[in-house]
Amino acid sequence: MGNIFDNIPESLPGEIVESLAAGGDIKIERIISRGHTSPEAGWYDQAQNEWVMVLQGKAVIGFPDKASITLVEGDYLDIKAHEKHRVQWTDPDRETIWLAVHYQS
Repeated sequence: MGNIFDNIPESLPGEIVESLAAGGDIKIERIISRGHTSPEAGWYDQAQNEWVMVLQGKAVIGFPDKASITLVEGDYLDIKAHEKHRVQWTDPDRETIWLAVHYQS
């Protein structure tokens, strides 16, 4: 048992990615960002689908071939396997807490 909003450090020099549960073809993670973005060089190009939800904060997800998407609290997005994307912005003044589910089709 746990609480998604517990144990958030005061200092976040880097984004935190924590596995909450995993098995078979599914992995569930908590991600904590505060002003963090993807590296400027390259895109995420994952072998699994990724469903993400912003539980707290705000973020912008960019794509090379379509418009960026702004996510606020409660918004979710399903990113298909090999759909290139990157985190362009997260709120620098408040933690952005994500719930991410990686799964096979």
